[in-house]
Amino acid sequence: MKSFWLVKQEPSSYSWSDFVAEGETSWTGVRNFTARNNLRKMRKADTVLFYHSGDEKAVIGIAKVTRTTYPDPTAKEGDWSTVDLAAVKPLARPVTLREIKSNSRLKGIPLVRQSRLSVMPLAEPAFREIVNMGDALEGIERGGR
Repeated sequence: MKSFWLVKQEPSSYSWSDFVAEGETSWTGVRNFTARNNLRKMRKADTVLFYHSGDEKAVIGIAKVTRTTYPDPTAKEGDWSTVDLAAVKPLARPVTLREIKSNSRLKGIPLVRQSRLSVMPLAEPAFREIVNMGDALEGIERGGR
């Protein structure tokens, strides 16, 4: 069963442009237990929204999981995990946090309720709503299961 996720990143540390240039990346550096547990639930081919945090606060693009969880090689201590993600496509236009918060269909999503969480699940309807808001549904697998 395909799942949907949102990952957050400060663009000054690693932007969508950086991600696209690399094509694929290991999503390292997550040091929050809830976010880590979410990484561990990700499965190959799950779809992921890429969100710029910081000043921008907007969903920028769509990625997919290409490798499931494995030990984070950047962790000096502790039980931390990473997954590999590949860039799929940018949204036609960024979807801002303000737009997301003003959409009644998205009021309950973790991005609104747990704004500091860096890796969070999304229900498929919420994922589709955000993608539709960014006018990027074309080319994304419809139905997804």
